[in-house]
Amino acid sequence: MTSTYIYGIAAAEHPSLPAGMGGIGDPAREVRIVKEGPLAAIVSEAPDDLRPKRRDLLAHQSVLSEAGGGGSVLPMRFGSLAPDDKAVADVLAERAEHYLERLGALDGKVEYNVKARHDEEAVLHRVMAENPEVRTMTEANRQAGGGSYEERLRLGELVVGAVQAREAEDAVELQHLLEPAAEAMSTGPESTGWLANLSFLVDQKTSERFLAAIEEVRRSHSHIELTVNGPLPPYSFVEPGPSEPADVGAEQ
Repeated sequence: MTSTYIYGIAAAEHPSLPAGMGGIGDPAREVRIVKEGPLAAIVSEAPDDLRPKRRDLLAHQSVLSEAGGGGSVLPMRFGSLAPDDKAVADVLAERAEHYLERLGALDGKVEYNVKARHDEEAVLHRVMAENPEVRTMTEANRQAGGGSYEERLRLGELVVGAVQAREAEDAVELQHLLEPAAEAMSTGPESTGWLANLSFLVDQKTSERFLAAIEEVRRSHSHIELTVNGPLPPYSFVEPGPSEPADVGAEQ
């Protein structure tokens, strides 16, 4: 029995839901609408071999983009499945109050995901400038021709500790600098190499203000490298709690 693949949820009276367009799969599965009370789910059949290939990720986003052009849509993450259309309708009925509240709250909103990491050389210069103990030990080792193994080890531990402290401070500061330009913020899962992984809910009408805040951080904090992904459907704000936006850079 074929599962039902869910792209997103909208109001039943949404004016331009993309019924009949092609969705995920090869050949593309036809998109259809499952209605239940005041809500509608945008769905299709799910391929048996569903995997996060670039083609299907882009198809998922294309359906959401088409639907979002006509009004608020709650985007489901790639790979959202239900056993059948009846199970989808049952969830719409059970969670109607939540979905209707979210549709209102996210109308006209987009998501920007911001990841931050240190420029290694720049942050070392900053640590040297801010930490007298590191400067003193570095100079002492230099005058001693590099210092003993124990002295070099101690200096290395001191530098690592100072950099980690700076990472924690910069992560908090980044939130404080960007949050005022957004409607809401969600903290994503920690990942190696990043000091912060944050998603911001931004009103489309004021997105220039948010992007200006990004550029100001880049100007004032040159030791921080920012990677900005967006505007995206507001994946991280459909449900409470942190989550990771879809990434089209997956398996080919």
